[in-house]
Amino acid sequence: MCPPCSLHGPRVHKVPSLGCTESLPMSLGCTGSLPMAPGCTGSLPCSCGVHDVPSPLPAALGCPGPFPPPAPCPPSPSVHNISGFAALPGHVQDFLRYRHCRAFRPLLDAPGKCGGPGRSAGVFLLLAIKSSPENYERREVIRKTWGQERSVAGARVRRLFLCGVAPGAAGAKLDRLLRLEQREHGDVLQWDFRDTFFNLTLKQVLFHAWLQQSCPGARFVFNGDDDVFVNTDNVVRFALGAGAAADGHLFVGHLIANVGPIRSRGSKYYVPPQVTAAERYPPYCGGGGVLMSGFTARAIARQAPAVELFPIDDVYLGMCLEKAGLAPASHAGIRTLGIRVPPPAEPFDPCYYRELLLVHRSVPYETALMWQAIRQPRLRCGRRVGVYPRA
Repeated sequence: MCPPCSLHGPRVHKVPSLGCTESLPMSLGCTGSLPMAPGCTGSLPCSCGVHDVPSPLPAALGCPGPFPPPAPCPPSPSVHNISGFAALPGHVQDFLRYRHCRAFRPLLDAPGKCGGPGRSAGVFLLLAIKSSPENYERREVIRKTWGQERSVAGARVRRLFLCGVAPGAAGAKLDRLLRLEQREHGDVLQWDFRDTFFNLTLKQVLFHAWLQQSCPGARFVFNGDDDVFVNTDNVVRFALGAGAAADGHLFVGHLIANVGPIRSRGSKYYVPPQVTAAERYPPYCGGGGVLMSGFTARAIARQAPAVELFPIDDVYLGMCLEKAGLAPASHAGIRTLGIRVPPPAEPFDPCYYRELLLVHRSVPYETALMWQAIRQPRLRCGRRVGVYPRA
């Protein structure tokens, strides 16, 4: 348990599965107390590396505001009635204890990312990239390559990284790192929950709520991981070809259907019957990367409050689509399982990537190399690969 903080600072609460970070945040120069994570050492005056300024700063600068921290979300007492609960892995127990918790305080915000709600229709493509705080190198290379904020064929592209709070001793340092990134780039949304695999669904829920409030007019949303390579020009080209789909349903990716929960305890995707008794998931698209219309993103936001949290985030989005009466679709240019080519062909060939929308997985140096390679005007390919038909 975290000890009480000093009388000069906010009181800190401990939620075992979510971490201990209940002080007011410092973002872009907000003065006040440093985050209490995880040592709970009290409050300290801070200028966040810039000059001291009155608090609170305007919301447009990313400061969440002067509101008090929410009350702790208590664990559900009903877990003791779940058969076999004590034998479940710790992370599954924590998920079940706090499954009902979905209101988390924003630590870093970007309310002006789309120019405000009234001007957000000017954003053609919003890149919403799930990233863990420690993945600094991935975020930096994305900013310099496929995640550049620019115009493509007249279509405005904007970028956001979706983060929680890193667990463990490095959490406070990584929070400071994210604040530095926010001050320089203004592209981080961070909420006060523990950034773990089973909490990826919280990023989806909270991002879609943010979208409704701060960027409701965005025409298309790319939602994906920070270890993918995205040919943003092809994404925009496909979305432009979709035309009126921005005002109707579109949700495309690597389609997965007729599968159910993995019951093997050794799997990262282990979902025991105590989480769901269902043996089949609704159709969904792999979470490495999906493209959706603004219409569909708003439909997900409307349905999410009525859909019980599920620990696999891409399955959860499929559940929201099903509740909305919508279906995901396949796109041949989205390769979340990588590129498979017959030998002796080289998979890391820009002639393949030139034709695709997305490839998973890609490490930072590969992303940097491939981004330059596919943009070379002298790139010559002996034949058209044909995995993604150009417009």
